[in-house]
Amino acid sequence: MSHIGPAIECSPSAIATPAVFGAKVLSLEASWVKNFTLNVPADFNYNHGAQSVQDVDFCNVTVTYTHPGYDDRITVETWLPRNWNQRLQATGGGGWRAGRFVLSQFFMGGAIGEGYATTTTDAGLGDTMPDAWALKSPGNVNLEYLHNLGYRSLNDEAIIAKDLVRSFYGVPPAYSYWSGCSHGGRQGLMLAQRYPDAYDGIAASAPAQSWPEFVTAVYYPLLAPLWAGEQSPMSCELEFLTEEAVKHCDPKDGIADGIISAPDNCDFDPFSAVNKTFSCSATGKPMQLSKAAAIAAKAAWEGPTTVDGDFLWYGVNPGSDISSLGVVPGQNITASPDEWLSLFVLKNQSFDVTRLSHEEYDRLFRLAVKEYTDVMAANDPDLTAFKKAGGKLLTYHGMADQSIPTKGTEHYYRAVSQLIPDVQDFYRYFESPGLAHCAGGRGGQPTTAFDALRKWVENGTAPEFLPVRVNGTDGEHDRIVCPYPAKAVQQGGNGSDVGSFRCVH
Repeated sequence: MSHIGPAIECSPSAIATPAVFGAKVLSLEASWVKNFTLNVPADFNYNHGAQSVQDVDFCNVTVTYTHPGYDDRITVETWLPRNWNQRLQATGGGGWRAGRFVLSQFFMGGAIGEGYATTTTDAGLGDTMPDAWALKSPGNVNLEYLHNLGYRSLNDEAIIAKDLVRSFYGVPPAYSYWSGCSHGGRQGLMLAQRYPDAYDGIAASAPAQSWPEFVTAVYYPLLAPLWAGEQSPMSCELEFLTEEAVKHCDPKDGIADGIISAPDNCDFDPFSAVNKTFSCSATGKPMQLSKAAAIAAKAAWEGPTTVDGDFLWYGVNPGSDISSLGVVPGQNITASPDEWLSLFVLKNQSFDVTRLSHEEYDRLFRLAVKEYTDVMAANDPDLTAFKKAGGKLLTYHGMADQSIPTKGTEHYYRAVSQLIPDVQDFYRYFESPGLAHCAGGRGGQPTTAFDALRKWVENGTAPEFLPVRVNGTDGEHDRIVCPYPAKAVQQGGNGSDVGSFRCVH
């Protein structure tokens, strides 16, 4: 690592103001943070593993700027460690946050603990939700803010952070990286598509790349029981159905471990469990599975379709935790705030989306895709410029992701590979059976994904597999996940040994 002497200045007067075309810097603040200490769990350090950060000194630089003519005020926060590894690692956001939110301390803390200069942006939204900024007035979406969230702030962040690194250390970063999951994964893909020179390597995991489709699809299993004249199911019913699906489909991959590794072969019918008696985890009492629960599960697994049965978008895989689609005693699922259809598509904050008919839902689905693909979707398969720039892109996605369907990422990867036949020269996508959204679940979180990306960028060593540790019903096992479309297949040995598995096409 490069050691920066204690005499170096960390002050606004010592650090040059970054120059961003089309933007005006309003302020630059800088101050030392001494003896920074933080335990970073793997569950909050996507693409990386757990880390104990001890007594790190860094210069915290906060740049606030605006785009003249737009009513915005964007903040980029950059941490510059005293002991620097000559690399920059930008970190992504989550949900509706571009960054600089509750998890950023873990993302940036993990990076700073490994010697990276690290950066995040709030895209001008602070730590607020869309109900605070989406509408200028009823019927009028705040498109300037949405463009910042969608893509505009991402390139600004890269330019600002690199300028700060150059000013503080006297040299630019030898390599620059992006690391994100979920919305951070969408941001990573957007960077590869729109700003191919921004970063040398991008880890864009569980990406919400087809944002309008994915977010609108979330409503479908919530509305499906209502359209059938049923009440919303209970969460414990959906837990039970998930357990039944795993019990039925787990053995189909050849290893009984409580993980569905071959979801395409899962033929469990949720309606076969209707009227079965089980113990509800929320009440501790026996109950019979309702038809509403079967309808919701089928809708979640198959994905939204039109009234005529035509495909709209993908569903999540059986085995994913879909309990959030149900209600628990004392709660009303319809009381949760709506952040997409009401605000952005209908542009009416007071609209009750539970009143939508299936026909109206179909119309709004198409309208959402039409209005917001250019702003929020990162599903352009043309990564030619990114490849030409020498960039490397690595993605993992949990096959039990309850939030963003794995099949959406499969669809995107296939689209890229059809356009660029030698896609694996610069883009590799790994699916992890049993893994939930970014982390969690029984499946293995690829905690070495970022290190594999760095070796690929700096040494030209493409990752042939990623090691993971799964927590099966029969204990913990060390296994591998393979670059799609290859699958990890056990070839002798035991199911707890990485060496027992090979990637097979």
